[in-house]
Amino acid sequence: MPVTGKKLYQSLRKYVTAGLLMIPAVLICLPVLLILTGSVMDSLEMKQYLLPVFGGGEGYIQWKLMPDYPTFEHYGRLLFMTPSFFVLFWNSVKLVGCILIGQMIVGVPAAWAFAAYPVRGSRALFALYVVLMLLPFQVTMLSSFLVLDRLSLMNTHAAIILPAVFSTFPIFLSYGGFRALPSQLMEAARIDGAGELRIFVKIALPLGKSGILSAIMLGFLEYWNLMEQPLAFLEDKALWPLSLYLPEISWTQAGFALCASFITLIPAAFVFVLGQDYLEQGIVYSGLKE
Repeated sequence: MPVTGKKLYQSLRKYVTAGLLMIPAVLICLPVLLILTGSVMDSLEMKQYLLPVFGGGEGYIQWKLMPDYPTFEHYGRLLFMTPSFFVLFWNSVKLVGCILIGQMIVGVPAAWAFAAYPVRGSRALFALYVVLMLLPFQVTMLSSFLVLDRLSLMNTHAAIILPAVFSTFPIFLSYGGFRALPSQLMEAARIDGAGELRIFVKIALPLGKSGILSAIMLGFLEYWNLMEQPLAFLEDKALWPLSLYLPEISWTQAGFALCASFITLIPAAFVFVLGQDYLEQGIVYSGLKE
C-alpha cells in the first residue's frame, strides 16, 4: 500500500473508532445531562413534558436539553428551605468517613500481614476472604441483623459502620499493592536494622499507596450510594444517608427531586475525577495472580 494511502487509511480508521466510541459515551452521559437540565426547568414547563406520566394522559414524554424558562428555584428551595436535606447529607459524610477510616485501620495492616508474612494456611485464609468478598448483602443480611440486634446496635449508625469496617474488599485491593513490592527491599531493610513496624510505616505504606488509595476511592463510591443496608438496619429516617433522600414524586416535585439527585452526584463525580488513576491501579491489582 502506498504511503499516502496508508496514512489516509490510518486517519480514517482513527476517526471511525473515535466516532464509534463516542456513541456509548454520549449514551452514558445523557442521563446526567437530563438530570441537570431537569433541575433548572420551570415546574409548569416540566408539567407539560411529563403530563403523560403524572396526568394519566396519552402520548410520549417530551424533553428539551435546554429549558425554555431556566430557573434556579429548585436549588434555592433545596439549599435554603429544606434542612432535612442537610441532615441526611451530614449523615452520609459521617458514615462514609467513619467507614473509610475504620477500613484503613483494620484492613491495611491485615493486607500487609497477608502479603509480607506468608505462613502455612495464609493462602487458604486469603482465599476465604475473597469468597466472603463475593457474597452479596442479601446473603449476609439475616446473620448481620441477628448479630446487630443482639448487640443492641439496630437503628444506629454503628449498624452500618461496623460491618463495613470489617469488609474484605479493601484488604483485597491493598494486598495487591503490597504484593507488587519486591521482597528484596524488605530483606535489605531488615539487614540494615529496621524493625517490622518501621518497614511497614516507612516503606510499605508509601510504596503501596496506590492499592490503598484505590480502596479508598472505590469505598467512597460504594458507601456514598448505600441503599440496602440503611433500609434494612435504620428505622429512623433522620438517620438515613443522602442516597435515600427522595421527596414524593409528582410533577410539582420532579424538578426538586432532580435537583437533589444532581447535588448528590457531585461529590461522587469529584472523587472519581481525582482518583481516576488510582482506580485504574486497583483494577490492575485485582488482576494480579499469586
